[in-house]
Amino acid sequence: MNIRNARVSDLNRMLEIYSIARDYMKANGNANQWGDSYPDKRIIIKDIEDKISYVIEKNGVILACFAFIKGYENNYELEFTSDMEYGVIHRVASDGSVSGVARQIVSFAKEKSRILRIDTHKDNKTMQRAIESLGFNRLGIIYLDDGTQRILYELKEEI
Repeated sequence: MNIRNARVSDLNRMLEIYSIARDYMKANGNANQWGDSYPDKRIIIKDIEDKISYVIEKNGVILACFAFIKGYENNYELEFTSDMEYGVIHRVASDGSVSGVARQIVSFAKEKSRILRIDTHKDNKTMQRAIESLGFNRLGIIYLDDGTQRILYELKEEI
């Protein structure tokens, strides 16, 4: 499998993958995290334009997508400040055809940042298990701009 920056030409496949992920989340007790439309086309296009959107492909077929941002996340910094820049993983979605997507994303992100952060909804047990199995530590609860809660995790490279 290969990770590369997403292109506008990938948009339809990415929208399809996010739809598959939303359906999976709803079927597994997590109907509220992304609802019926998150992330929408506008968000995905902006991520692509900002060069923070990535796809995972195998034999030219896109199987998963995510966003990766290096810097600071305002919602994280309110309760869990960091004196060092970190990488943030957002909007992880897979079509479900392969396993190990989270592991591959984290491996990719670790090459770019010594500290990684990711958040997820309390009902997203699948992502919580994946994150925790990859060595992330639960920092606590953060609140998004719309007031909804997320669990914040962090992974630090040992020095």
